Amino acid sequence: MPKILIVDDEEEIVRLIGRYARREGYETAEAHDGSEAVELCRKYDFDMIIMDVMMRDMDGYTAVKKIRSEKDIPVLMLSARGTEYDKLFGFEVGVDDYVTKPFSPKELMARVNVILKRRSKNSAVNAADTNKTERLVFGGLEIDMAGRSVSIDGEKAELTLKEYDLLTYLARNCGIALSRDQILDGVWGYDSFGDDRTVDWQIKLLRGKLGKYCDHIRTVRGVGYKFET
Repeated sequence: MPKILIVDDEEEIVRLIGRYARREGYETAEAHDGSEAVELCRKYDFDMIIMDVMMRDMDGYTAVKKIRSEKDIPVLMLSARGTEYDKLFGFEVGVDDYVTKPFSPKELMARVNVILKRRSKNSAVNAADTNKTERLVFGGLEIDMAGRSVSIDGEKAELTLKEYDLLTYLARNCGIALSRDQILDGVWGYDSFGDDRTVDWQIKLLRGKLGKYCDHIRTVRGVGYKFET
């Protein structure tokens, strides 16, 4: 049974999410600030974290950075602020999704389900890809499929897990123009409730980390994006 850690300093929100999560068949644990969440993640293994941004003691972004430095756990961030800067910052620290308060508990759980299913699917795909080929090489840009890492001219690129997934998806489809909906479905697993801007924000962040190879990701007007060499 997948286990979800719910982190929010509002007890009512914790109870609400927990109730819906258990209806979906998930086991739940609770934390009420970032520090408590970090300590719980050090002691126990979780399949997913739902994390509020603004909390006492330690904010959600700081907590995610600390947790991600030790464990690979998907994170869905909750926030009362929905500005472009807030979402960009969330994706930059490596969150998998960002939901603005007030939110629909049903949609929240739909996103949780998608993230967990996508993570499971990616694990299977990565295992299969590792058996076929260990690296994708485009000049000085190399994607290590076995190690889930990227190097640029021999230097390791510091990508978030989602940036790695996005780059790998685009590279696997080299030369193919992909719509934002296709990318959302291929990387995030979204269908009916995906946000096109999520793709644009992640592409912007990814290009910024690819240095001189950023032009490999081309914008296709009226369509989406294409990886070319």
